[in-house]
Amino acid sequence: MRERTLAIIKPHAVSEGFTGKIIDDIIQNNFDILAIKKIQLKKEEAEKFYQIHKGKFFYDDLIKFMISGPCVVLVLSKENAVKNFRDLIGNTDPEKAKNKSIRHKFGLTNRENAVHGSDSLKNSKKEIAFFFSNTDIINI
Repeated sequence: MRERTLAIIKPHAVSEGFTGKIIDDIIQNNFDILAIKKIQLKKEEAEKFYQIHKGKFFYDDLIKFMISGPCVVLVLSKENAVKNFRDLIGNTDPEKAKNKSIRHKFGLTNRENAVHGSDSLKNSKKEIAFFFSNTDIINI
């Protein structure tokens, strides 16, 4: 089934100049990019987006990191997009991620792991709506 998923290229990957390489990996793996924009998250936006993690030991550091610089957010489409993108990005810990996965190639730590990808179809719908309106997204 053709699905949509959200991807975020995180601040350190943007600042290190990895955006184009990550987008190339996405395209080479047959994802269609339906929407893309570069943003600077405000603290309140990051807190709202990551509210599911509020109270966890890493929450405050995650928020600080996500507002530390620009991000690139994308809506991707492909058959089984959520699972296929999670496979492409690899384990949250870049050291445990498979060779050639995005996080293995461009991630530094669990938090600075280069990219975010929706973890379920339900969450992908919420996450896409957080960053994009329906009129922002190309329908193919």
